[in-house]
Amino acid sequence: MNFEKYNQYDVGELARIYEALVKPRMIEEKMLKLLRQGQVSKWFSGIGQEAIAVGATLALEQDEYIMPLHRNLGVFTTRGIPFKKLLHQWQGNIGGFTKGRDRSFHFGTNEYHIAGMISHLGAMLSVADGVALANALDNTGKVTLAFSGDGGTSEGEFHEAVNLAAVWDLPVIFLVENNGYGLSTPSSDQFRCVNIADKGVGYGIASKTIDGNNILEVYTEISQIASDLRKNPRPFLLECKTFRMRGHEEASGTKYVPQELMDEWAKKDPISNLETYLLVNKLVSAAEIVKIKDAINEEINEGVEILKQPETIAVSTEIEVGDVYMPYTPQVVEKQGEKTEIRFIDAIQDGLRLAMRKYDNLVLMGQDIAEYGGVFKITDGFVDEFGVGRVRNTPICEAAPLGAALGLSMGGKKAMVEMQFADFVSCGFNQIANNLAKTYYRWGQNSDVVIRMPTGGGAAAGPFHSQSNEAWFFHLPGLKIVYPSTPSDAKGLLLAAFDDPNPVLFFEHKGMYRSLREEVYSGEYTTEIGKARWVREGEELTFITYGLAVQWCEEVAEELGVDATILDLRTLLPWDKEAVKEAVAKSGKVMVVHEDTLEGGIGGEIAAWIGEHCFTNLDAPVMRVGSLDTPIPFNADLEVNFMGRSRLYTKVKELMEW
Repeated sequence: MNFEKYNQYDVGELARIYEALVKPRMIEEKMLKLLRQGQVSKWFSGIGQEAIAVGATLALEQDEYIMPLHRNLGVFTTRGIPFKKLLHQWQGNIGGFTKGRDRSFHFGTNEYHIAGMISHLGAMLSVADGVALANALDNTGKVTLAFSGDGGTSEGEFHEAVNLAAVWDLPVIFLVENNGYGLSTPSSDQFRCVNIADKGVGYGIASKTIDGNNILEVYTEISQIASDLRKNPRPFLLECKTFRMRGHEEASGTKYVPQELMDEWAKKDPISNLETYLLVNKLVSAAEIVKIKDAINEEINEGVEILKQPETIAVSTEIEVGDVYMPYTPQVVEKQGEKTEIRFIDAIQDGLRLAMRKYDNLVLMGQDIAEYGGVFKITDGFVDEFGVGRVRNTPICEAAPLGAALGLSMGGKKAMVEMQFADFVSCGFNQIANNLAKTYYRWGQNSDVVIRMPTGGGAAAGPFHSQSNEAWFFHLPGLKIVYPSTPSDAKGLLLAAFDDPNPVLFFEHKGMYRSLREEVYSGEYTTEIGKARWVREGEELTFITYGLAVQWCEEVAEELGVDATILDLRTLLPWDKEAVKEAVAKSGKVMVVHEDTLEGGIGGEIAAWIGEHCFTNLDAPVMRVGSLDTPIPFNADLEVNFMGRSRLYTKVKELMEW
């Protein structure tokens, strides 16, 4: 291992590097003993790979974000996180970073500028893009570094994140630890290029392969790359060749690895090689090494004392539920300005423009939203007013901008991501379900993100541009879901969504964009999220509904001459239970109506809640109307039959006759 070429480091610096390198190894060795004793439950070993995590962290400035993985203990120790704090985290104690809600390195800490992994590989790479974008917009001159394993480069999120960073010239170092195996699958079954760094040319970015077991090479190379990227922002793909000397996790073992390969890499151990080099060249004495190890052992021994008194978390349902959303007390802004009749789409555009003027840290991202103005022209003219820095065309992708939105939140920004059609959000589902929705509950980082979702049928656009998919997200604590049915509410709820520091999915029915008009106040105002709207009040029948179905209910009530209460939920998560209870009591006969398919729809949950909490007010079974349990068809006649509107008239008559 060639250490001699890196002779620019003095004795003090070399001792510091050695101490940083040996510390995670010593902690791991202790953890493996505790694992065998049954005192810890699980461990993912990074033995043999420490030089990468340590070298990378030493090379960066303390306030530059790192997105590590579960073999990067050296990131956490080199950033100075106390061992006791880490052990609390691994044990699921309240003294960790996640209050017992997540394990190992599945956490982040803004204090140490680290955003730890989730289990889905590749998911944090686009978060690094977002942090880097925030730095670029603020001209901080900072870089961001995100780790990936060789197996993780097979994920689509790896491609999306690297490509987005390349297109936007973001200062991100994508560091790939190539240890030859993705769990038990060798690299030969993962990709066909000789080196992962070879992929860099496909993205038009610089790349390089280095010896990941040589701590001085890692430290030097990343120091130089980071220094360059701070002056000339752009991404860099760095492959570090290394080897994992233990199993993917301890239970999996290493029987699938040829013994000769284990023997070959054992000779390349990063710690023993550096230690030998320092001793042979009399750069550090044996006594100094003993002193370094003794100090680390002292910290470890002090930390493991917590295992003698296992901690029991005081379980509080109130605290658990209260930590799903970042606490926020909305300040309702009353309607102001002149009233003018505008279309639904104009109201959304107006709300979006006012939010951009109010929040100079708000960044818009989406396909074709810049000069073209979006496929529905909602952001037409925004580039001229707000600039290309804040109104950003993305490549054709969904996951990367959604992950970047979380990164922007970490960088102190607000973000909006426009799904070109709500149907396409499936390609970014992981980021919404496992990053945006869960991060605040897990480690206290909010996702200040609005996702605009053009949705719904009625335009004969077929099964991939007409779906109603709000129920996909209804089951995800941590999200807020808004679905307005009038231009006035569209504007007020959108402005409220941007005020809210939590992730909000904002559904906009495409069929109402240009067909629905209303007098709307021209100034800024907000409509409180979580509060239903009383469309009308009557005593014969109650409709609980939202979106385009509000119009259906109004039409059928008029056709049948029913004295009906119509409650427009407006917010689907969290929904207004008190208003629903009051609406049920007005008639005793309840019809829950939505455009989405019936089976598994949101109406089923509402109906069940009414049956459980409002039973004594009911004079008939709670009935539901939704669309057919089929994909939405293209043909206009088939689509009419698909829509629940075609069955609502008959169903209302049935309920009225009960």
